Amino acid sequence: MSAQKKQKVAVFDVDGTIFRSSLFIQLTEKLIERGNISAHMNKAYRREQDKWVNREGTYDEYIEAMVRASERYFRGVHYGDFRDAAKQVVDAQWKRVYRYTRGLIKDLKARDYYLLAVSHSPKTILDFFCPRLGFDKVYGVIYQIGPSACLTGKVQDEHIIFNKANSLKRAIEKEGLFLKNSIGVGDSESDIPFLEMVSNAVCFNPSSKLYRHAKRNGWNVVVERKDVIYKL
Repeated sequence: MSAQKKQKVAVFDVDGTIFRSSLFIQLTEKLIERGNISAHMNKAYRREQDKWVNREGTYDEYIEAMVRASERYFRGVHYGDFRDAAKQVVDAQWKRVYRYTRGLIKDLKARDYYLLAVSHSPKTILDFFCPRLGFDKVYGVIYQIGPSACLTGKVQDEHIIFNKANSLKRAIEKEGLFLKNSIGVGDSESDIPFLEMVSNAVCFNPSSKLYRHAKRNGWNVVVERKDVIYKL
């Protein structure tokens, strides 16, 4: 990589930062709708879902409960069905993004930034979604596939995928990137590890924990409400 020109990197979380929902949630709902997984999966994370909807719990707790449930309910799903469901979600919903991050991505791409997405959604659906917006590389959850081409429910390389700082470090090493003038954009506390690495951190529609961390560290805070963008 030494002979390759190094690029500045801009790293984005996806769910709630670019996409106005969660690709993981939408994919799970599509799999249930198609009959690929049991509707009983919802019972495994209903408590955390209700707490989040009622603003009594955190979004990360809700997603973590869904991830735990996926270990059981994704087991045995044929990868072809999983992939088809992911494509259907993206074909129908890929434009459901925030104005602020959509514009920022376009601007950074024009300025020759290397665009990196790091997410806890499945890489299968991210691979359909992120290239449409101009991303160069994606890190997401990769499910193990058994000999019958069915998901085992297990996740590969958890130490990298579930620590977004490790994903960023891997990309820097493999793609010849550097952190000078780098930009990071995230919305929840799980994004703090990679936001601490970049030169310019942007906390977009942040959770309360991320907001407090941002104010302590002097990070940029941006909120998009309807069609208005506020910089706090």
